Amino acid sequence: MPSRPPDALVVGAGVIGAAIALELARTGRQVTVVDKAGAAGHGSTSASSAIIRFNYSTFDGVATAWEAQHLWTSWPEHLRLTGRRPLVAFHRAGVVLLDSPAADPSAVTALFDRAGVPYERWDADALRRRLPGIDAGRYWPPKPVDDDAFFDAPSGELGALFTPDAGFVDDPQLAAQNLADAAGELGARFLFHHTVVAVDRSADRVAGIRLADGTRIAAPVVVNAAGPWSGGLNRLAGVGDDFTVGVRPLREEVHQVAAPGFGPVVAAPGFAPVVAASGFGPVVADLDLGTYLRAAPGGRLLVGGTEPACDPPQWIDDPDEADPRPTARRFRTQVTRAARRFPEIGVPNRPLGIAGVYDVADDWAPVYDRTALAGYYVAMGTSGNQFKNAPLVGRYLTALIDAVESGHDHDRDPVRHRCDHTGNVVDLGTFSRLRPVRPDSARTVMG
Repeated sequence: MPSRPPDALVVGAGVIGAAIALELARTGRQVTVVDKAGAAGHGSTSASSAIIRFNYSTFDGVATAWEAQHLWTSWPEHLRLTGRRPLVAFHRAGVVLLDSPAADPSAVTALFDRAGVPYERWDADALRRRLPGIDAGRYWPPKPVDDDAFFDAPSGELGALFTPDAGFVDDPQLAAQNLADAAGELGARFLFHHTVVAVDRSADRVAGIRLADGTRIAAPVVVNAAGPWSGGLNRLAGVGDDFTVGVRPLREEVHQVAAPGFGPVVAAPGFAPVVAASGFGPVVADLDLGTYLRAAPGGRLLVGGTEPACDPPQWIDDPDEADPRPTARRFRTQVTRAARRFPEIGVPNRPLGIAGVYDVADDWAPVYDRTALAGYYVAMGTSGNQFKNAPLVGRYLTALIDAVESGHDHDRDPVRHRCDHTGNVVDLGTFSRLRPVRPDSARTVMG
């Protein structure tokens, strides 16, 4: 246990919680992190596809992802760790976003232009030239693979947006451990195999937490970064009644298949060194069919879903009861869609992959905010599309805590964060617990 009571407690040692701990420790605070798992990143972080992309439905979402990419590309400098240890690598493979009504290209490029994100617009011919083996047909809307209409001829052809500076991180769990190590070097303490069973109050302010073994840890600030368990922690704290956006645990599967013919993108002049250096083909986001693909070491592909309306969501009550094994039905659904887009992909009989539990908000946008309980903050609704933003989220929560604890009324006058690398100014009110759920929000993992 720490030699003195911590200045801040973070519940959850995933990539988000570890990033928050690091940035709080950088302010000189004594930080304690509590997690029921056995190590950093062993919860929903470990099930992440760790894709670094920039397409979101709001400027603040795009600006956040673009700034965070600069932190991933300078990972050792961001961590400032001493000594030698394994670090994750960011693979700048690019992301290809296929056209669909769910991600209007003109709306996306308008946000890219405003935030300063480089991109290329491809027509169907360029798509086939740059991604050999792709079927550029338009099949919208996504359909169940058991529906005869799934195999209907295309109604036209697709173009795409290519963002060459996007890509993926090769080990999401190690990314969380890297952040935890950096926080630990600044004095942060990590308590694993500990479950929070109560949140203590003193009048209208948080006072600390109580663990299952009876230990009480006092602290004037508590941050809920508990991932799929965040809703349960809020209930222990007695907060959430004023939230206008709901958050629920969702079981998701990511599958693996062999990747024949899925080679590096054929890059245009100027982009060739970037793509060639990655050694991997690009990430493909295919809302038209309801799937996404990214390369993985060993000649494999990771295949996931984009929550199309035709797929019933697997909402669950208790994240601890979620089966971590992939199901044959979901495997066949997602891989068949991928094989429709890239016909050389086979659909094996035996499912291979992992299932995790995501912490999902109604509009698939995170909640980074204070709460009605003074000193109690939340970083929730993050699973599925916020891994990429984790290094910056630590700075967001620290700026928010600094301002609110100094008396600033974030609800009336939202804190704004100026990004160090891009210069963009992000309105943290975009991530408020009190925000309206926009009718034009993506409502998918694409946010």
